[in-house]
Amino acid sequence: MNKLFAQQLAKARTATGDVDLDALGNLVVAAYEEAERERKRNERAIAMMIEEVDALNRDLEQLVGKRTAELQAREAELASQNFRFEAAINNMSQGLLMFSPDRRLVICNESYREMYGLSADIVKPGCPLRTLLQYRADIGTFDDDVDNYIAELLNTIAQGKTGTKLVELADGRTIAVLNHPMAGGGWVATHEDITERRRAERQIVHMARHDALTDLPNRALLSERLSESLTGAHRNEMLAVLYLDLDHFKGVNDTLGHPVGDELLKAIAERLLSCVGERDTVARIGGDEFAIIQSNIESPSEAAMLARLICDVVKAPYNLHGHVVIVDTSIGISIAPNDGVEVDELLKNADMALYGAKADGRGTYRFFESDMDARVKARRTMELALRRALEVGEFELHYQPILDLKTNMVTCCEALLRWRHPDLGMIPPAEFIPVAEEIGMIVPLGEWVLRQACNDAATWPENIRVAVNLSPIQLINQNLLPVVVNALAFSQLSARRLELEITEAVLMQNTDATIATLHRLREFGVRISMDDFGTGYSSLSYLRSFPFDKIKIDRCFISGLPDESDSVAIVRAVTGLASSLKMTTTAEGVETQQQLEQVRLLGCTEIQGFVFAKPCPAPEIARFLRPVPRLALTA
Repeated sequence: MNKLFAQQLAKARTATGDVDLDALGNLVVAAYEEAERERKRNERAIAMMIEEVDALNRDLEQLVGKRTAELQAREAELASQNFRFEAAINNMSQGLLMFSPDRRLVICNESYREMYGLSADIVKPGCPLRTLLQYRADIGTFDDDVDNYIAELLNTIAQGKTGTKLVELADGRTIAVLNHPMAGGGWVATHEDITERRRAERQIVHMARHDALTDLPNRALLSERLSESLTGAHRNEMLAVLYLDLDHFKGVNDTLGHPVGDELLKAIAERLLSCVGERDTVARIGGDEFAIIQSNIESPSEAAMLARLICDVVKAPYNLHGHVVIVDTSIGISIAPNDGVEVDELLKNADMALYGAKADGRGTYRFFESDMDARVKARRTMELALRRALEVGEFELHYQPILDLKTNMVTCCEALLRWRHPDLGMIPPAEFIPVAEEIGMIVPLGEWVLRQACNDAATWPENIRVAVNLSPIQLINQNLLPVVVNALAFSQLSARRLELEITEAVLMQNTDATIATLHRLREFGVRISMDDFGTGYSSLSYLRSFPFDKIKIDRCFISGLPDESDSVAIVRAVTGLASSLKMTTTAEGVETQQQLEQVRLLGCTEIQGFVFAKPCPAPEIARFLRPVPRLALTA
């Protein structure tokens, strides 16, 4: 400051050396003003610097805050990812392991430890592979040689290959182990419990070759086993193929329903299994058809013995959901190598033999014969002709009179179905009725018989009834009552003049439902007769369950009269029983005068047979519908 003043003082001196006070004052003022300006410039510069520093600080703080927030977000994301990763690996159904190149555990999820019952204190990151395997061996979940296993595993990983292995544990579980190599020498291992999958796969394979209902082998497995068995047949070892078909099974399904039908099939399967040996095969090949491979037999007689056993076992009554059901079976038999050494050939021949068994009356068995092919073709021709016969009117009814022994008057005529084929002539009912039942024609055919019989009877005297036979399938058909009512209404025949004949076999199909149907028919006014009495299992029990109007004594008992004492005793017992129950008794098949006199003495009230009249067409029956002189019976 003194220096500045000295400078200003020097400037204020005049030439004479004096100080110009005014000039000095001006110079001092100017100097102070310049100093003030300089101070202010400095203050502004400092302020600007401070502002710039503040701005830089603020930017730096924002940058630091932003970077800190980013780092925190990144740490949170990494923590979240780690959490999700741990949650994912610990909730995997497979056990997951990761090993470093130095064979130490890097990652192990909870599923792996739970799979083998391992402690997390031992099986944790850093655990050597050998320690882990030895630990498992000690607790019984690893039964391989530890060193050999490690050597094989490391060799596979070194080659960059994925190692796969199925391990069967002592507790029955199956574990699939996969070892996937990683870059650098480490690997990832997965352990998956595939026990249920393997069980399901085995079940699928089983289902593909077995019947779902009975669990018996199906047609595919039957063919496989037959092919295997035929290898022995080529070495002259004999085997039999039995082809089975149930008789009247469709009626069970139609009346009792498919659930009862299914139960029946399962019960039959069990009975068939009880009939065969351990080396034999029982198969269900569809619907109500079964097949049996009888292995290593010495002669066809063994197949015949088995067939007889099966027929007896199958037809024994079944109690299913409160219903008593009885079915028969027909059996066709082919023998290898005599009847063929190929699967299809043997099955075809057994099937043809089955046709022969059905043609011979069912409930029996037949061996394959070389001429059966022609008979099967004839049978199929009959089926086609039978379907057409009803449409074109080839059926007709013949009637056989039934004579009252007290009044010598015809009281009833039994309607008997006949088929007049345009080329073959008259075909016996025994030949076409079983075929009609098998192909499902018996119900429409039976309805036609019922309508036609009522129409014919409406032209007879009012005291003459008409008797119509009902097949088992007809009686268990739900439409029977409407069919009967419609036939009576259309013909204007009184219900009391219609007599329906049923056999004991009909009752045994479905006792409760059948009895209920019979009661409804009876209430409507229709008379009910039991035909072929005494030939079944329990005729007497059915007489207690339903009040029949008539008992028809089967011809097998009448044919023994008058010489066989057993027949005499049986007929006397039946007539006595019927009399006490106020039922009519009709002796069927009376063919001789001696038989006629005998049944009269034994108490029969009616007769039916050749001794009086053979069945005849409807136009010829009129001559029998009048009182018959007693001497006329001595033909």
